[in-house]
Amino acid sequence: MRIIGGRLKGLRLNPPNNLPVRPTTDLAKEALFNILNNLLDFEDLKVLDLFSGTGNIAMEFASRNAEKVVAVDRAAPCIYYLKDMAVKHNLPEISTFKADVFKFLDLETDQYNLIFADPPYDLDKIPQIPDAVFTRNLLLPDGLLIIEHPSYQNLSNKTGFSEKRTYGNTAFSFFKNPGAKSEVEKN
Repeated sequence: MRIIGGRLKGLRLNPPNNLPVRPTTDLAKEALFNILNNLLDFEDLKVLDLFSGTGNIAMEFASRNAEKVVAVDRAAPCIYYLKDMAVKHNLPEISTFKADVFKFLDLETDQYNLIFADPPYDLDKIPQIPDAVFTRNLLLPDGLLIIEHPSYQNLSNKTGFSEKRTYGNTAFSFFKNPGAKSEVEKN
C-alpha cells in the first residue's frame, strides 16, 4: 500500500497486520484518484473519510493538500495508527474520530465537499449510507459522495446516484447532492 500522489507520493504504508481492514487496492485507488483529478481542486476540499481503516485514503487527500480531512472508524487500533502516521508525516489537516460511522453521521453537522465511505463489504447497511448523508445534509451543494463496495452490489436505486465504476471485485458508486441546484436552476 502506498500514497500515489501529492507531497507524500511514493510513501509506503506498512500498517500492523492485526488491523481489522480490507484496504483499497493501489489499482482501484489509482483509478479513483484519476477520476477525482479531473473533477476536483484538492486544495480547497473538506473530506469526510468513513470506515477509514488504515487511513490510506485520508492520507492520500492530505498528501494532495486537502484543507480538512476527518477520518472515522470504530476500531481503536486503526485510529491510533492513522493518528501516528499523521503526526509522523506532518499532516495536521487530518483529524480522527473513534466512532460507529452511523452514530457519527447522526450527530455530524459539518458539510463536506467529498465524503468517501469504504465499509466492510459484508456490511448489510451499505445501502443506508446515502440516506444517512443526505438526510443530515452533510454534502455541500456541489459535493460528492463515493461509496466503495463489492462490484456485484447495485446502489443505482439510491437517491443522488450518478454512476458506478468497477475495478475487478471493487466498485465505486458516485452520488451527487440531490438538493443541489444546477447552473440552469440558479439563473
